Formats: sequence, structure tokens, C-alpha cells
Amino acid sequence: MDILIVDGYNIIGDWPELQRLKKIDMASARDHLIAKMAEYQAYTGFKVIIVFDAHLVPGIQQVYNRHDLTIIYTNENETADEKIEQLAIQLKDVLTQIHVATSDYAEQKAIFGQGALRKSARELFNEMTKIEKGIEKNIADHYTVKRNSKVRLSPEIQAKFEKMRRGLL
Repeated sequence: MDILIVDGYNIIGDWPELQRLKKIDMASARDHLIAKMAEYQAYTGFKVIIVFDAHLVPGIQQVYNRHDLTIIYTNENETADEKIEQLAIQLKDVLTQIHVATSDYAEQKAIFGQGALRKSARELFNEMTKIEKGIEKNIADHYTVKRNSKVRLSPEIQAKFEKMRRGLL
């Protein structure tokens, strides 16, 4: 099993689209990142965990499941880096490979020590761009599949039969 742990605010601070959203509304930027990571999880099969700092917010850690992702807001006085390192230790086993998405150099060094692999924010952005193009292509291919008929029909007749099939005539 592969698990991708995402340093949420680090990714938001790096991806151009999320940077723009952050300036307008941080909650929208978080929601957009969550939606993109849900697509990533569905496409790659990785289990995705997103960690957001809450070290400046009073309260206890909160864990949510949304779009089949795990979203963690850290405890008061706990950084996302600390939580990510803790998760890398807890989740690592013989059958599980941990990947951490962050551009924080100190965090990258720390997770290497835990046996996890790193993806920079830029690498994750490029991978996500390829995934989105792959999804678009799959959708386009799905809708442009021509049905083969043994009888040759003009496009007009094919269109009429299609309307009949859909109950539009």
C-alpha cells in the first residue's frame, strides 16, 4: 500500500492556483486542495492524508474524512511537520510505502530518516497536471467512442436513430 501525506499549507503556498485562492479565501484554497487530492487518490490508488497546521489555533487535534481522504488539523502548539513525522513513523511497515509531499527542506530530511519518500510541491503539481489531463482524455474517449454498425448509415440517419434510442423522437 502507498500512502501520500500532504503538508497542506506548504502545497497551498506553492501551487499558483491555490496561492491566488489563498489571498481571497483560505477555506476555499483548502477545499480546492482537498478536491484535487481526492482526484489524485482515485486515479493513483494511493491513500491520501492531508495535514494542516493548527498550532496558532487553540484546541485539540481534529480528524475528518472527506471524499474518502483523511484530513488532520494538528493539536494546539503542534506543527504539521511534527504531525507528518509522527504519521510517517506510525504508518510505516513492510507492506506500506510512505510518500510525503512538501517543499520544506528540513521536513524532507526528517522524513528521509523515517524511510519515507518525498515529493516536492512542484513534483506533486506536475503529477497532478498529468493526472487531470489523463482524466480529461478518458472522459473524451468515453464520449467519442463510435459504435460500429454492420450497416452503413449516413450521419443524418445515425443522428435520428440516436434520438430515437434516447427517446427524443
